[in-house]
Amino acid sequence: MDFSRVFTNFKNRKILVIGDLVLDRYIWGKVSRISPEAPVPVVEVTNENFLLGGASNVANNIVSLEGHVTVVGIVGRDRAGDILKELLDKKGISCCVFDDLRPTTVKTRVIAHNQQVVRFDREDKNKVSGKTLKALIEYIRKAILEHDAVIISDYKKGVVSSELVQEVVKASRPENKFIAVDPKTGHFHCYKGVSLITPNLVEASLGSGIEIKDEKSLLKAGKILLKKLPCRAVLITRGEEGMSLFERGKVVHIPTVARHVYDVTGAGDTVVAAFTLAYASGATMQVAALIANHAAGIVVGEVGTATATPAKIMKSIKNSK
Repeated sequence: MDFSRVFTNFKNRKILVIGDLVLDRYIWGKVSRISPEAPVPVVEVTNENFLLGGASNVANNIVSLEGHVTVVGIVGRDRAGDILKELLDKKGISCCVFDDLRPTTVKTRVIAHNQQVVRFDREDKNKVSGKTLKALIEYIRKAILEHDAVIISDYKKGVVSSELVQEVVKASRPENKFIAVDPKTGHFHCYKGVSLITPNLVEASLGSGIEIKDEKSLLKAGKILLKKLPCRAVLITRGEEGMSLFERGKVVHIPTVARHVYDVTGAGDTVVAAFTLAYASGATMQVAALIANHAAGIVVGEVGTATATPAKIMKSIKNSK
């Protein structure tokens, strides 16, 4: 396969990302003592920073891969929403964000000595409805025509629903646009008619109703998901065991290439972003999965929400031969 041709095509592709926008807040510090008030570590804060999370991190991955992207979602009328929009703007990410009365979703992680000590979330997971949902759908219908593929990034924070997904499927069908979904447990009934879903082992188990504990149960779960949705492909990410791509009558197992795993934060975002951009750039599904596997192997080797680049992926592919 001519990987260089696929990577060159990245620059000519536009991806529409729809989903739950998240602001990732990192508080960095060190621990040298236990609190006298309770048996918990005392973190002496040394730094704090903000990164794009959720659907906005999927968009960030597309930009890092040198593709073009528009991200659509919801933010609150608050400081966190302002920070998130500023980050999107600095990254050169086109966005259409709708203000809502709900707070912007913020995930705060406290990190000490490269280890996560605690995470706390600020969010409102109620389903987006009414005028806000109508505005989202109206924008998406028009935007699909201007993009080469669609990614639905579902973090179950209220944006993604059966109604929204079916509108995306309906608008994409005449143009034969590829729709990939990074799914969440409990929402599999929403994804009928999409092109691809990228669940991890836990999500695939719960979504299929099959406890995945060996290759036999893995194969059964993948085939059930293909038939249940129905979709063209299912890519099950399996952590240290790599990933498995299910297509009609065909299964391919791809071993992991990660040498060190420091942080899995955002790995799913990287997989769906790299796969979709590669497929839209002319790669087969198997080659797209291979590229996504190498991209994921790069980001889990870094602490924090990280991204891969075409150069890093190409180097990883060469080193694996």
